[in-house]
Amino acid sequence: MSYNVVKEKLDKGKIIILDGGMGAELEKSGAKMHKDLWCGKCSVDTPDLVQKVHEDYILAGADVITTNTYGTTPISLKQYGFGNCVLEYNQKSVQIAKKAVENINKDVAIAGSVSTFGSFYRLGTKAMIPGFVEHLKILSEEGVDLIILEAMSSQADIVETIIECSQKTNLPVWLSISCVMNAKNDKVMLGYSDSIDTDTHIYESLDVAIKNFSKLHKGPILIAHSDINVTGEAVITAKKNFQGILGAYPNRGYFEKPNWKFIDNITPNDYLEYAKSWLKSGAQIIGGCCGLGVEEIKEIAALKKQNND
Repeated sequence: MSYNVVKEKLDKGKIIILDGGMGAELEKSGAKMHKDLWCGKCSVDTPDLVQKVHEDYILAGADVITTNTYGTTPISLKQYGFGNCVLEYNQKSVQIAKKAVENINKDVAIAGSVSTFGSFYRLGTKAMIPGFVEHLKILSEEGVDLIILEAMSSQADIVETIIECSQKTNLPVWLSISCVMNAKNDKVMLGYSDSIDTDTHIYESLDVAIKNFSKLHKGPILIAHSDINVTGEAVITAKKNFQGILGAYPNRGYFEKPNWKFIDNITPNDYLEYAKSWLKSGAQIIGGCCGLGVEEIKEIAALKKQNND
């Protein structure tokens, strides 16, 4: 699916289905998670399994699939001793996604995933720019249809810099941001709660962040990689402060290190009910992040058919 088709549907108020998480589905299939790169190495170690996950999502009804490049940022690869593999790992991931689309022969768009995996946010704005530019260049030259900036939860100035870097690709850009609830005032904040290091990072109020991001970014904004119980309020807050397309693809659970074992905390049916509420609040793009898999995407695709018909 060319991005023009996706945009046309969104402009008409139609629902677009994003795929679900890659890591948990690979784990189910027996793929080995790398202790530092998570599922990032799977595109080279077990490419057939990665392709199978993409194909399963396409058959489940996804309109957009995401490359397995969340964990293969240049900084993470260099940080963990794979600095000479940046080009290979990222090219391979795009090629696998393209092969899956070709094999199923269905009109689906491919989103190139760019994240802050590898502690970008700790480096500061200036130091992280070369890594982002390198990642974006590889994905765009390899032929993705759009860029999805994933789990952006750092200080607003870093996110704004990332947005500016991504715009130089001349590809459509989706901005996904992570949110947490500030227990002190019950306000949705830009930030993330990481069960891996049992730490919560809070930066600024979501309403202020959205207003600032929208000055630079006119594409869709998605609430992602966030606790499912925070996502609904975050969508409502975003709707009040952003006139563009909104989406949601939160976590269903969390991963435990060192083996990246996924822990569920809600049922698929519960997720469907949450998804219905996000649609009512104004979201048009629905998918899943950590733990949301093929079965959930099937259910959401059926919901899409009911709403789009």
